[in-house]
Amino acid sequence: LIHFYKRVGKMGSQNGKPVLRDVDTKQLQSSSGLSEAEVKQRFENFIKDNPRGHITRSEFRKILCEVLGKKSDPNCHKSVEKIEPHVFRIYDTNKDDHIDFVEFMVVYHVLAEGTPTEVLQKLFRLFDVDDNGTIDKKEMQRLVKDLRCLLTISSDLDEESMSNTAFSEMDYNKDGSVSKDEFVKAVLEEQKVTKMLALNIIDLFLHE
Repeated sequence: LIHFYKRVGKMGSQNGKPVLRDVDTKQLQSSSGLSEAEVKQRFENFIKDNPRGHITRSEFRKILCEVLGKKSDPNCHKSVEKIEPHVFRIYDTNKDDHIDFVEFMVVYHVLAEGTPTEVLQKLFRLFDVDDNGTIDKKEMQRLVKDLRCLLTISSDLDEESMSNTAFSEMDYNKDGSVSKDEFVKAVLEEQKVTKMLALNIIDLFLHE
């Protein structure tokens, strides 16, 4: 996904045309290290591809399908239908069912330039289905089931065993839920199944 959109808060509008507010420009300069000119150029590229100033869910599915198509996935549309809600959730922080330029660039910068901890903190949103700040067993089971068709790293575990093992690896204090810190720790400490899931998800974003 990062390479697919290599060209490229709430944006404002003027006469119905999306515009980048000064406050958003400064925010992105601060968070990404890009110059004002570079931010504005990325915005122009984004608007060229998305004239309404945002990416809808249907448009996002097309992007995912193209990315997965490059992996020669014979069940592209079926895969997209299952994974789109999870991946879209990472971007859509204000939950308005659209990805605007600022939301897109924040995720783009973190995944492309962030530290391992920053990347994993962002990916945690993909696992946290109900967005309550923790991962429970049902969320893990749903995620493993939906992502199973994307797993490129082999595993002898079935879906149930994979989700149970991953959850057990992450739930360090054994309280029945996984916090963001526990999730990050499990991946950084290279817990086997947790690492496999994380690498497969990251591969989706980094795939050419």
